Amino acid sequence: MSQLIPTAEPFFFLGDASKPACLLVHGFTSSPKEMRLLGEFLHQHGYSCLCIRNPGHGTQPEDMIRTTYTDWIAAVEDGYHLLRGISSRIFLAGLSMGGALALLMSTRMSVLGVVAMSAPYKLPDDPRLRHIELISKAVPFMPKGTGEPGSGWVDKQAWGEHISYPQNPVRSIGELNKLLGELRAALPEVNVPVLLIHSKDDTYVPPENMEAMFAGLVNVQDKTKLYISGSGHVVTRDAARHQVFEAVLEFIQRIGEAG
Repeated sequence: MSQLIPTAEPFFFLGDASKPACLLVHGFTSSPKEMRLLGEFLHQHGYSCLCIRNPGHGTQPEDMIRTTYTDWIAAVEDGYHLLRGISSRIFLAGLSMGGALALLMSTRMSVLGVVAMSAPYKLPDDPRLRHIELISKAVPFMPKGTGEPGSGWVDKQAWGEHISYPQNPVRSIGELNKLLGELRAALPEVNVPVLLIHSKDDTYVPPENMEAMFAGLVNVQDKTKLYISGSGHVVTRDAARHQVFEAVLEFIQRIGEAG
């Protein structure tokens, strides 16, 4: 019997071999499902799309506790090398933690460009972060927020179909914090075109994260910020998703034709 939550599996859509391929990366505690509609949209326009499943995700929260941020990095690297089998021209596109991974890995692999959506620049200041591993031994999980479940979503049907762990594994928060430390150190090394997308209504990762990210991309000549509204954090599934899809497609087409 599969350990995967139904509909949380990774996916691959084979497109036109003459076009660049897209590696899609999902977010913290989530699954490839949150990237699937974007993948289907890009595939309809001829692009091959692979979405990897980050280790410990899409099964049960206890599995995530056993993984580290280097496991998530390795999964992105594996996906990249799988895609290299069909194209040498690859875009990275990620949501939330997936956006952070995409930006970081663009400094370690040859890519045409990066799309980072709802990506965190750093976690909110919290003195508990310094002792997170010790705390996690006593308190393995903590709530994702103070609001009602689904309160950050505009499209309530999309929220009802969303696959994500209901609580954050505390040890994994520490791993995410380490990952974001690596990202901040690597931002000056990013030198490919970047599209940053964030919802003005994102209460989970506030929009000022995009401003800090944009400012940190000091060696990117082609960098774009796109604010959207009418969406929560998961912009690839929420009500404004088609605006996001069109922006991603336009970016890939523009950079892909030039590259």
